[in-house]
Amino acid sequence: MIEFNLDARSGLSPYQQLVQQVRHALRLGLLSEGDQLPKVKDVVASLAINPNTVLKAYRELEHDGLVSARPGVGTFVTATLNGGASFAALGPLRQDLRRWLSKARKAGLDEESIEALLMSTFRDSAREEIA
Repeated sequence: MIEFNLDARSGLSPYQQLVQQVRHALRLGLLSEGDQLPKVKDVVASLAINPNTVLKAYRELEHDGLVSARPGVGTFVTATLNGGASFAALGPLRQDLRRWLSKARKAGLDEESIEALLMSTFRDSAREEIA
């Protein structure tokens, strides 16, 4: 089961962070069809947020066809975003990325600089593939 966390520095609203975390878990194969999302009351208790925030996130995920709410039972994953890649299959890529992150930190980059470099490189790569 996924455990949510909120980052006040992310620039995203709490509901968007919840949606993003579920989407990431679906992409990485951490959540599979049939898995249950945490109950709204449990998320509210652990994150100290308004129940409407969690409900809004779950409704958006349901609207996108990723989850389905079962009244009185909970919210369950109905689709994945991982394109067939399992978490285990991503292991070698994660290992390479961890090595790269270690090198970036040793080069003196902080978290924001690493993120900026990664996103810039990602965008440049996408542009090159289009051209």
